[in-house]
Amino acid sequence: MEKYRTIGYEESESLSALANALASPLRLCMMRELSGNSMSVKELAFRLNIPMSTASANVKMLEEAGLIRTSFQAGKHGSLKLCSIRYERVSIEFAKPVETNIYRRYTVDMPIGGYFDFNISPTCGLVDEYNFIGKDDDIRAFYSPDRFRAQLIWFTSGYLEYRFPLDFEYTSIRNLQISLECCSEAPGFRNEFPSDITFWLNGNEICEWTSPGDFGGVRGAYSPQWWPINSTQYGTLKKLTVTRSGSFLDDVFVSNIGLKALDIEHRNCVIFRIGVKPTAKNVGGINLFGKKFGNYAQNIFMTVEYENIREEKDK
Repeated sequence: MEKYRTIGYEESESLSALANALASPLRLCMMRELSGNSMSVKELAFRLNIPMSTASANVKMLEEAGLIRTSFQAGKHGSLKLCSIRYERVSIEFAKPVETNIYRRYTVDMPIGGYFDFNISPTCGLVDEYNFIGKDDDIRAFYSPDRFRAQLIWFTSGYLEYRFPLDFEYTSIRNLQISLECCSEAPGFRNEFPSDITFWLNGNEICEWTSPGDFGGVRGAYSPQWWPINSTQYGTLKKLTVTRSGSFLDDVFVSNIGLKALDIEHRNCVIFRIGVKPTAKNVGGINLFGKKFGNYAQNIFMTVEYENIREEKDK
């Protein structure tokens, strides 16, 4: 569960959906029931003494407003739809922010199969939304042009390297951020299976993060129905940020390596590498998730924030 969400005054559609979703005392009761743990639609209907059809319709409205998430878990009589709240707190910000500087964000949405280079060891594989790409544990599949459709990639050790293009119009960079969903790689799945995953940028080793496990048993929010429930289902969303003063993982300081060391302003692209070193203490592999697999509807996402030099000079 994410801790909080702030909705700005300009997000009119999100505000309208939120207001409509919370306008019902019944849906407020549902949110309170889900604040402690996840429940099925049937359990919610029983707790609130309402018909299943009423519970389903109201759950759908809360889900569309982004207040709850649903996932499917295998049960005795088919799949069981589980509901849980997404945020501990939601706030609305009506004040328009006062901008003292002019900044521009440049973003790149990189498919997980869009790697430029790789060097991996089995077990390994790729799947798209519908099927396997090539054969399981066959490194040759990683050369296939079909890899760009991949929604889940896994390997035991080695690395994948991505090259993100840069915007040349703006040159003074304030920060760079890369976010992605990943976890360890175990046979089937093991929720407790540590793996030391390393992140590099432009040849600099930024940090090593120990993934606690390879998560499964409960279907990921976006994992396709054909994918076995006893296999990897979802990962952890990680956010790597580099500023002028250093590097941060999930907003926690991890390195003195800053933007100057990356020399981004004199390059054509940002080179991002993710992998598990064969010499790591925990060689537990890695799973990478695309927007149609796991719990987060995103690929590998890079954001670079620039100062708008042109507009500053025009003043």
